[in-house]
Amino acid sequence: MKILLLLFFVPITFLKAQQTLQWQENTISPEAALTDVNWISGHWKGEALGGTAEEIWSPPLGDSMMGAFKLVADGKVKFYELCTINQTGQTLLLRIKHFDNDMKGWEEKDETEDFRLIKIEKDKVFFDGLTFEKVHHNELNIHVRFQESGEEVTFNYKRAK
Repeated sequence: MKILLLLFFVPITFLKAQQTLQWQENTISPEAALTDVNWISGHWKGEALGGTAEEIWSPPLGDSMMGAFKLVADGKVKFYELCTINQTGQTLLLRIKHFDNDMKGWEEKDETEDFRLIKIEKDKVFFDGLTFEKVHHNELNIHVRFQESGEEVTFNYKRAK
């Protein structure tokens, strides 16, 4: 199901340099707080998959950040995602659920796609196979590694006005 995560992002550029990390057995997630990733908050847009992708991330509140995504092509919503970055103990966890345009879920009722935190830096946060990177205040890159092929792709958002 992690391949579905690709639909959550906006492709603009493809980079050859490795920007993601993979969870290794015996890895322990580092200590991190939502304030460390507050820069993800905002209203983001870009062109992708033959349409317009829109993503909105709330600031931290109640031990989580909430993200909502939709893809619109040919004037119609193709699908949605609901995402959270949760404070889980002393670390962070990214969770995603996908929905058709009629809000029917892709994952089973009690299942989510979970991405454990591997590493955190000033303007980068590395989850398992997925990295958020603050390029500057108005630009966000998200690097994704395909689980099946191992190929890494970079996606780009611009802050909506």
